[in-house]
Amino acid sequence: MAEATSAKPAIVLIHGLWMTPLSWEDWIAHYRSKGYDVLSPGWPGVDDRTPADIRADPKPMANKTITDIVDHYDAFIRTLPTPPIIMGHSFGGLFVQILLSRGLGCAGVGITPAQPAGIFSLPLSTVRATWPVLKNPFNVSGTVQITAKEFHYCFGNHLSEEDSNTIYERYAIPSVAHVLWQAALGGLSKSGPAHVEFDKTNRAPLLLIAGADDHVVARSTVEKEFAAYSKKGPAVVEFKVYEGKTHGIVNQEGWEEVADYCLEFCEKHLKN
Repeated sequence: MAEATSAKPAIVLIHGLWMTPLSWEDWIAHYRSKGYDVLSPGWPGVDDRTPADIRADPKPMANKTITDIVDHYDAFIRTLPTPPIIMGHSFGGLFVQILLSRGLGCAGVGITPAQPAGIFSLPLSTVRATWPVLKNPFNVSGTVQITAKEFHYCFGNHLSEEDSNTIYERYAIPSVAHVLWQAALGGLSKSGPAHVEFDKTNRAPLLLIAGADDHVVARSTVEKEFAAYSKKGPAVVEFKVYEGKTHGIVNQEGWEEVADYCLEFCEKHLKN
């Protein structure tokens, strides 16, 4: 069983596509300085490997599905002595929503979260950002590495090309193509692996965050997610937009403001 070392709930951080738990390094130190136990297990196949190791051998990640990954986190969270705060970025934000729908967690945050099943949103920026993966359906069972230039458009559009390349070298790994295909097709149906219970009455409080300059998960996509919750259920859900923030929000200058807002929301609304 995973162990906690403080009376506060643990914080579980879930990374997104093209990233590893290393992308949370600043948040982990920040929250630990506030007295929280912070846990950041990787996706199956990512685990605790370095980005360099994964780029050299991405095969352990290949053909993982949304259900595989969510079940992985479900099993981990159930080993904790008390329900944790669960925060996720990008696809991690979608996984947070699914986990909360399963009754897990005492509070949750989806930061620029990929959309659940039934939320159809396909802005041109999202098409461009995901095209390196979706352009070849024969890669559905494999992994796809985006280039530094593609990463600059997806994650580093607030940075110079040189600064974006530095972030790319530190954090970027190949994508799990199957997951992206499931999400792309999931918008056409209200069921499937990305399904969440928007009307769940006893769901833990949920915060959804959008970046106004996000090319991967547009603000309009997160607004649609928020609307689906607010129209169907009484459980707490809030929405926050950050101007000037991109899909690289968790590493972008000013990340401390976002991290503090997320924690303040959770502390305010902790589910007993």
